[in-house]
Amino acid sequence: MKRIISFILTAALLMFTPSCATFETYSPDVPENPQFAAHFIDVGQADAALIECDGANMMIDGGNAEDSSLVASYLKRRAISHIDCVVCTHAHEDHVGGLSGVLSVADVDRVIAPKTPSDTKAYKNFVRKTEENGLKIETPAADDSFILGNALVEILGPLSEDTDELNNTSIVLKITYGSVSFLFTGDAEREEEESILESGADLKSTVLKVGHHGSGTSTSYPFLREVMPEISVISVGKDNYYDHPHENIVSRLKDAGSEVYRTDLNGDIVITSDGTNVSVSAEK
Repeated sequence: MKRIISFILTAALLMFTPSCATFETYSPDVPENPQFAAHFIDVGQADAALIECDGANMMIDGGNAEDSSLVASYLKRRAISHIDCVVCTHAHEDHVGGLSGVLSVADVDRVIAPKTPSDTKAYKNFVRKTEENGLKIETPAADDSFILGNALVEILGPLSEDTDELNNTSIVLKITYGSVSFLFTGDAEREEEESILESGADLKSTVLKVGHHGSGTSTSYPFLREVMPEISVISVGKDNYYDHPHENIVSRLKDAGSEVYRTDLNGDIVITSDGTNVSVSAEK
């Protein structure tokens, strides 16, 4: 399955800066032979995404603890032994659990996560594996940004972690590669979406990783109107207990003109880009 969607390159971009630099603002160039791929790995009722950009790699969540081997095998099949950045969007097991596998098989430069921890075994293993790699977990702030290969990664949320709901501590980040952009929202619910909207952040994105597995508590109308994604990806398990994704969310996305892919129906989903076009391929 291949679909090509074209966009006009409008950004005037500046000089290239080394991958995964410290939190600063840059506008990187897209090289003559661009290589960008976002892999949405089918980890069932969980989240795991691998970003490859011009030789640099980033892992965003890793599924449940039982997905550690699956995610590690995915990296090995891609011949990836070095990860520039590991991102734990928040401390729930279905996002952090499998990152222990990533930290066991790859040489990692940096690990970022919200400041709000969890007392679960999965989160403790994540912390332990981070320390075994000689690293400390970094907590980014909204408005921080860094370079991954030739892509700009911007942290849009959370603006505050003063909440009892771990979902609303989710790191929300936007990856921009040329004129194409990808928005990753973790499990952010309406409250965090509203705070990001109020911040005035630029949410317009080509691809949306739909929040909270397509739950009705996320992807509110005001938020979706700002994002207006051409493509939406829902990471979700088949016949899951929560009845995700909710029908109203899928309808909402389609009404917004977004092409919807789901890991429960499509398996692994890979979106590649040259900075102007995107191409979607699905396992099923």
